[in-house]
Amino acid sequence: MRFDAIIDRRNTHSVKWDMMEKLYGVPADQGLSMWVADMDFRAPDCIQDAVQGMRDHGVYGYYGDDASYRAAICWWMQTRHGWTVDPQAILTTHGLVNGTAMCVDTFTAPGDGVLLFTPVYHAFAKVIRANGRRVVESPLVIRDGRYEMDFDHAAAVVQAQGAKMVILCSPHNPGGRVWTRAELQALADFAAAQGLILVSDEIHHDLVFAPARHIPMTDITGNDGCIMMTASTKTFNIAGAHSGNVIIHDAAQRAQFEARMMGLGLSPNSFGLNMAEAAYSPAGAAWVDDCVAYLGENARVFDAAVNAIPGVASMRLEATYLGWVDFAGTGMTPAEVRKRVQDDAQIAPNHGETFGSGGESFLRFNLAMPRAQVIEAGERLARAFGDLQ
Repeated sequence: MRFDAIIDRRNTHSVKWDMMEKLYGVPADQGLSMWVADMDFRAPDCIQDAVQGMRDHGVYGYYGDDASYRAAICWWMQTRHGWTVDPQAILTTHGLVNGTAMCVDTFTAPGDGVLLFTPVYHAFAKVIRANGRRVVESPLVIRDGRYEMDFDHAAAVVQAQGAKMVILCSPHNPGGRVWTRAELQALADFAAAQGLILVSDEIHHDLVFAPARHIPMTDITGNDGCIMMTASTKTFNIAGAHSGNVIIHDAAQRAQFEARMMGLGLSPNSFGLNMAEAAYSPAGAAWVDDCVAYLGENARVFDAAVNAIPGVASMRLEATYLGWVDFAGTGMTPAEVRKRVQDDAQIAPNHGETFGSGGESFLRFNLAMPRAQVIEAGERLARAFGDLQ
């Protein structure tokens, strides 16, 4: 199978592999890199063909006439998610970290609070703080082995600390939750009651495992009631293209966002636009279906391995390819756990505390790699914690 091919990414300027030893002390020649959220799979042929077409043409000038690019996005959202998008509502940013930063910069003021349900994607807090805003945390509650939002707590912290915006991660990173319609409705009601601008980052929306089904936040709020963030980059492993979409149907909000983009001189790059247009196609859809099936089996294999270690529990994934593993039951400190994982198993994962309150006892493992390496990671972890058997 094409996803089984082991591709050596070392010495290719891969942050995931070439920064592993410097950041985690895991040797480049022996280590398994399971931190940064990109895949170790080649992008589908439809994208490779688009890039080859650009190479064959040989002129890399400014991109213009983006009607077909916008149409491809609209087709994908309608076909894959049942969401009707106005092509004029699509604003292209340099990825969704940039998109998040732009939302924070445009719609809040210095000193404003931004609510996050933690633990959550660590870049949110980074860009909030870097923009001179405050992170307001409401820790998620674990019930029956999965995360739920606690709106009573969230209301209390918003009243106590103040907030202007709430950012949702849907599906959730790092917990792999696919929020239900009832949960999304509760969040929409909460945001309206608190007067919060609702931003929904749905970058993982294509990587969902049956029977779970992703529901776009706009199914609840309507197109005008929410700022949506989507991208082809996570779905198709083209993160280096640094292309994402902030989709804003509300005309006044969109004008405000466009003005800020113009003020900062931001415009997309032609490689990202061409790759996204090629990806959002029937050929791209077929590739995604195969990839999701492969990732689901990787998650099953990994969960079986780590859950066999006494005191270790992997949260069951409903979406994403990011294993979220709790080591609290071992009785070890986070530093002791990291030493075993990084020094003994020679695996580089993300540290749970970087995702905010509630993540301290966890590590996040990227499972988007050939299955043989996922199996090897499980075996390494079993040996590293062998004295607990």
